[in-house]
Amino acid sequence: MIRVDSVFGILSDIGSWFGVILIGFFVLSMAVRIVPEYRRLVIFRLGRLAGSRGPGMVFIIPFVDRPVTVDLRILTMDVPVQEVITKDNVPIKVNAVVYFRVMDPSHSVVEVENYVLATSQLAQTTLRSVVGSVELDEVLSSREKINHELQKIIDERTDPWGIKVSAVEVKELELPEGMKRAMARQAEAERERRAKIIAAEGELQAATKLSEAAQQMEVSPVTLQLRYLQTIREIAGERNSTTFFPIPIDLLRPFVEKAFPAGGKGTPPSA
Repeated sequence: MIRVDSVFGILSDIGSWFGVILIGFFVLSMAVRIVPEYRRLVIFRLGRLAGSRGPGMVFIIPFVDRPVTVDLRILTMDVPVQEVITKDNVPIKVNAVVYFRVMDPSHSVVEVENYVLATSQLAQTTLRSVVGSVELDEVLSSREKINHELQKIIDERTDPWGIKVSAVEVKELELPEGMKRAMARQAEAERERRAKIIAAEGELQAATKLSEAAQQMEVSPVTLQLRYLQTIREIAGERNSTTFFPIPIDLLRPFVEKAFPAGGKGTPPSA
């Protein structure tokens, strides 16, 4: 017959082994981390930087190592609307978007407390500084140049943090209502100026062609007579009740010379 104390001893041994297994499983789960491809673990061992680990399976010492997860993917950050006074004293509102990523996980944790917040504040101040140093016309016409300058300045200042700024884009510009009306009047005046120039050029070309046509008619009088006949045909085709028939003087000259021979008594005075 099995003694009761033996049963309790066996159960106690099983419980001890089960507890050891649970503790081992718990320690193992704390010691093993699975790091995705787009993340890294920055390890601090007893407060000292031990480097970054990953991707894949990473082993750490429980209660000794403190891991900090860092995302390496490109982050998109909206820069809030900033009120800026341009170089020519025009108040405008402008916002932008910044694309950046972590290149050195260790520096992004050690060198700055919160690299996202720090980059955001730096982008705001840089946006006000760059836009405020140029005139309004340059802000409107040279946006690519301003974007490149913003990207260059922000990237240089975030480089010690292990941050790479890949692009900065100015999104929207909000102008005062008075400035919008002034720009609309300026654009309208510019369109009118271009229209007048085009009309003047057309008049000049037409005058040049008419002058060439007049010279051609002067060389060949028959051309002028044909033009007279064409004009008569055009007038008759409009179904007018009155028809004008222009008679060139050259058509009457032979009859005049026959009626008044040269050197005759009744020779009409020359025109």
